Amino acid sequence: MLTPTPLEELLDLAADVIGCDRRALPAGAAGSPFITLGGGLAQAVRLQARAGRQLGLAVDLAQLLGPAPLADVLARAVAVPAVVPGPPAGAVRALLPGQRAALAAERAAGAGAVCRVLSAELAGPLDAGALRRVLAALGARHEGLRTVFADAPHGPVRRVLAACAPPLVTLEAAGAGGGGDPVAAMHGYLAARARQLVGRPGRPPLVFALGRLAGGAHLLSFVYHDAVADSWSAALLWQELLADYDRAVHRRPLVRGLRPGPDTAGRAVVPARAGGPRAAGERAERLRGFPAAVDLAEGAPRPAVFDVRVERLHVGLDVRLRDAADATARRAGVPHGTVLLAAWALAVGRRAGLERLLVGCEVPRRATAALLGTPAPCSATVPVGCELEGGVDYFLRGVACAFSEALGCADLDSAELARELGVRPDRSRPVLTPVTFAARDELLPARVRAGDLSARFHHGHAGAVTADAALTVLRWREDPLLRLEFAPAVLSRSRAVRLAGELRGALAALTAASPHTPVEDLLPAPAGARDLALPLS
Repeated sequence: MLTPTPLEELLDLAADVIGCDRRALPAGAAGSPFITLGGGLAQAVRLQARAGRQLGLAVDLAQLLGPAPLADVLARAVAVPAVVPGPPAGAVRALLPGQRAALAAERAAGAGAVCRVLSAELAGPLDAGALRRVLAALGARHEGLRTVFADAPHGPVRRVLAACAPPLVTLEAAGAGGGGDPVAAMHGYLAARARQLVGRPGRPPLVFALGRLAGGAHLLSFVYHDAVADSWSAALLWQELLADYDRAVHRRPLVRGLRPGPDTAGRAVVPARAGGPRAAGERAERLRGFPAAVDLAEGAPRPAVFDVRVERLHVGLDVRLRDAADATARRAGVPHGTVLLAAWALAVGRRAGLERLLVGCEVPRRATAALLGTPAPCSATVPVGCELEGGVDYFLRGVACAFSEALGCADLDSAELARELGVRPDRSRPVLTPVTFAARDELLPARVRAGDLSARFHHGHAGAVTADAALTVLRWREDPLLRLEFAPAVLSRSRAVRLAGELRGALAALTAASPHTPVEDLLPAPAGARDLALPLS
């Protein structure tokens, strides 16, 4: 019996995580990227992790979700190198790229722009002692939870403390408000105190906050600064926290081994991707002709300086529409997130009278399998060029390919890309990404059990927005839920409600149409829509 080659073994793993026929995949993989073979972020992460664990091979996540044929990406896999110890605790370290941007955003817009909240609604008896032991183990395991920032003559620097358990504060009162929703009230209370909670000198900018809810339930909230974690990191920490809590209440040993920090885990183990001015220039050429900004204010004057205050709408979807979106995704050979991104681009494009637009998409920058288990600010928002043309399936595959191309350029500096496009800085508006999209549903399941606890997750925010309109997928499989955040200084609440309705309409139209129905025939332009694009040079 012939021994399979590494490429054959990787293709077998890919077929397994995608859920397709192992015999049929090689033919498609020779000419199609992973994302148009039905693979999404969750599948890519599983493939990367299993390749490292089972085969000792490192696959670049960005390349895996990029535009190159899957077989070519897998053929570039290399042996996972031995872990090299990072700098000692207490040593001064340069900032990571994500940290520099987060600290700059805080100086420009305040703590509300860079503090996030991810909470678990805990039903069942809570063992506070076990929870504190779990937090201490998390702090010992991850450098990111022990990172502090300080000013230096040449700019901010970071240090990793030798020991520092994430603090746990108890909230006696969550305050009023939230429209009768106790979770929203708790999140509002945390948002109002974000600076005090994460701004203590000499301490890591993060905290866990525990409050009581009705019926004996609790809300445990992870409040963190963008400089120490991203949405991927927060989901990772919650998974580890609940797994450790289950061990603690069952008297099993906790996992205390030190994990690689970002300095170690982020070492390149694949051929370096092109970067710098040349890469920015090549990316700019692909984006010329797309609008630099799409003004959803419908001609109303904008503030001279972008106002980061935010309002939110939750957009629920019934299960029939969810199932229709899943079926459309399978038919077109794309992830369900692509269908949602396409519907969002279609709704915004129709509202602004555009046939092409840029949507800023949140993407991971975790090139190594080790980084998958490392809390660090590795996410980026990159402009994805969405063209509203062709038949439905052609349109969906085009959006998937545009996303994969953008992911391959996630390491580019956004300011450098804007300069290449000839877009001048404008304090009144977000440049290149005034409309954004993020899929968080694949990061965490809707519910998790740990010991006698049942955890249900809620995403919060400290009260600021960095886009005119930002759509986030919070849940999908169970009780599908989207969130539309918007800048009320730009988009009034009544207009935001209309835009949310147009999003539902776009999703319904996409999923009800035949594969070859022209996209331009799906929806009429909304009344009053007009071309408010600022063209790129």
